[in-house]
Amino acid sequence: MLKRHILPVVLCILFVDLLAPLFALRAADFLYGVDVLERSGFRSLENKKVGLITNTAGVGVSGEPGYMMLLRNRIELRFLMSPEHGFSASAGAGKIVKDSLLTDDLKIYSLYGSRKKPGKKLLETVDVLLFDLQDIGARCYTYISTMRYAMEACNEAGVSFMVLDRPNPLAPVPADGFMLDPDYMSFVGMVPVPFIHAMTTGEIARFLKERYYPGLDLEVVRMKGYSPHRFPDEYSTARFTPPSPNIRDLETVLVYPATVFLEATNVSEGRGTALPFKQFGAPFINAGFLKKELDAFRLPGVSFKAVRFIPSSSKFKGLQCSGVQLTVTDRVVFEPFRTGVAIMLVLQKLYPELFDLNTRGEFFDKLAGSPLFRKMVLSGRSLEEILAASRLQVHAFEQSNPGRFMYD
Repeated sequence: MLKRHILPVVLCILFVDLLAPLFALRAADFLYGVDVLERSGFRSLENKKVGLITNTAGVGVSGEPGYMMLLRNRIELRFLMSPEHGFSASAGAGKIVKDSLLTDDLKIYSLYGSRKKPGKKLLETVDVLLFDLQDIGARCYTYISTMRYAMEACNEAGVSFMVLDRPNPLAPVPADGFMLDPDYMSFVGMVPVPFIHAMTTGEIARFLKERYYPGLDLEVVRMKGYSPHRFPDEYSTARFTPPSPNIRDLETVLVYPATVFLEATNVSEGRGTALPFKQFGAPFINAGFLKKELDAFRLPGVSFKAVRFIPSSSKFKGLQCSGVQLTVTDRVVFEPFRTGVAIMLVLQKLYPELFDLNTRGEFFDKLAGSPLFRKMVLSGRSLEEILAASRLQVHAFEQSNPGRFMYD
């Protein structure tokens, strides 16, 4: 009798042992677009002159920089281009970046200096321009604006454009926030997608080609093993390399769409502290009252802690601020835009004479993509009313663009 019970257990253990390497292989079988291109032997770049838009976050699964992978495989790389924050991804937000030299014969042209759009004369020296930047999934993050300018320039110059795709670290978070009003288009909002868009750079490139640049020769090098339902740390071979100085980890990516609107107000979004975007405050805030009001919303997947901090730069440099720190407790149910709306409503409720949504209101509207968000906050509309207004816009977008995704 005992043997009959033991045998199935033994067989089950043997079965698991045999399949374990296969499951491990599948878990590790993730490749960035640049890795997939290398696995192909860079055949599509053979005998072509190449330019590359990238920064230090543009690495393969081994950690090797993408430009080094190109050079190692004897691809004729003529130049690099870098976005906001520069090639080193260390320049502050909005800081002008100059052209530089990476090596004696490899120049880095800045796309956040005297130009934001690649020049036609320079593009005429290459056959294809590659794009390999790590986006973070929010429309106001300027790397997809750089991509749109680059696609437009390549379309005008008759140069091919190739996107080496990367994960959207916010992809598991459903699209949310207001759509881009054409009258409020700017460098912090150049792509007409929801504020949280759930798309990869490759998917956005295909969307832009279909809508604006049908004649552009576009190729998207798809990732291998990517799922929009996974966060980056759920792949054994993916790595999070900070794409800019204040986006330091995955949790910051998650809360960024909730606190970035504070950039356009007189409340510190945590720049100049150890926790940019994870904490916010101002000298006029009572941290206890702020926490109590935010807790009352019972926002899913996030908790708040009363804090004090002194920024070393940016707003309120050298002054003590009181506010709250955000901690994502369950990223599966966390709603960044809902949280951001609640933050605006609470600050407006507690400090109607001190919280300033108007002095830099135009910038706020550009970040949000529309003046509707700010106007609804100022008029005292409820959290659910604001969310309903934004989600009507997102639903209309999704209905009119059902084929925008490339990955299951």
